[in-house]
Amino acid sequence: MIVLAIDTAGTGCYAALYHSDENRILGAAGADIGRGHAERLMDFVDAALDAADMTLQEIDRIAVTVGPGSFTGIRVGVAAARGLALALGVPAVGVSTLVALAADRGAGTPLLVAMDAKRDEVYWQAFAADGDALSPPSIASVEEARHLAAGHDGAIAGSAAALLRDGVEQGADSVSIATVARLGARLDPADHLPKPLYLRGPDAKPQAGFAIRRA
Repeated sequence: MIVLAIDTAGTGCYAALYHSDENRILGAAGADIGRGHAERLMDFVDAALDAADMTLQEIDRIAVTVGPGSFTGIRVGVAAARGLALALGVPAVGVSTLVALAADRGAGTPLLVAMDAKRDEVYWQAFAADGDALSPPSIASVEEARHLAAGHDGAIAGSAAALLRDGVEQGADSVSIATVARLGARLDPADHLPKPLYLRGPDAKPQAGFAIRRA
């Protein structure tokens, strides 16, 4: 299966073609552009196709990051993925940024992925040593997230890591486009529709926190 992976959930804008049977990236393009995802995304898709020596008609599936992350970037990526999927008649799947960050880190130890959501809030999700999710993707105040981190017996990753545990270096929220592609190839399109993962309510206040389920 050939997967077109798209990531616009952060400051980066990336596209890649992935061969799931061979587990390899055929071509990729993109850059950390900060802004202007709408203007640059299709150029990067074209560049990835050129690098893979492929055409859009050879794509079997589209995978796109759905957040949490940049509100504008997520909308651009999801809209592009949906449009391409409709035009090509192929399924599209949404990949959580939190899940991709956990997959980038790799299994082996319990992991709390924490992204700085600004406004003294944190996007977070906990994962078991084998990579299974122990909680749903959530948003919490920094204070609540620090309380959760205190009871977490494992590593912390992401841009909010230093906010939640003293002595931990600040991580990054950029994900590997290859990871997005691999995850997208494994997801069931019926259960992972490409829709933005917005964790803030309409009044922009923290939602209720969730406990971390034990493995």
